[in-house]
Amino acid sequence: MANKSAVFPRQEDKTIAYLKNIVKSPFIEVGDYSFYHDFENPLDFERKCVLYHYPYVNNDRLKIGKFCSIANGAKFLFNGANHTLGSLSTYPFPVMAGEWDLDVPVTNAWDNKGDIVVGNDVWIGFEAVILAGVTIGDGAIIGSHAVVTKDVAPYSIVGGVPAKLIRKRFSDEKIDELLRMAWWNWSEEQIRCNLNKIMGLE
Repeated sequence: MANKSAVFPRQEDKTIAYLKNIVKSPFIEVGDYSFYHDFENPLDFERKCVLYHYPYVNNDRLKIGKFCSIANGAKFLFNGANHTLGSLSTYPFPVMAGEWDLDVPVTNAWDNKGDIVVGNDVWIGFEAVILAGVTIGDGAIIGSHAVVTKDVAPYSIVGGVPAKLIRKRFSDEKIDELLRMAWWNWSEEQIRCNLNKIMGLE
């Protein structure tokens, strides 16, 4: 039986951890079996990877689906990393309100782009960066060191700075079929019985 309640799915390997069992913030949602790999300490995911996240100010969330693979050093940059673009200066005066005798909300210092949403069966490569407001579709692959500034379609491979489409993994017809099938929502028994097909061995 797969033990989705384990912290380390490979007991001999402490570099991989199931995120659902280690995140503490109520503003981070993670599906079953999604993992983070870190050469030093995957238990430090929130501090090292979820950056500028002030949900009690912005009410923004990180949502990660099931069966996602997140490589070492991936970063999720939230709205607190932004600076406002609509004013004369990008300097975050509201953050330094006490220094300037201001009485304005700190959120006036940045543009709020919204949540980061990662679908199911997504692979996020080494040191990739995902910006606030981005949605990554099911089955997508984010290349190493990519900076993702826009939504990524399901079963697409993107890479570069900023990330651009490299290619689709399958035909449009096949993608539609896979999205309808949504194997990640099957029971563990059904997944186990179809592993050869899921892994492309049949």
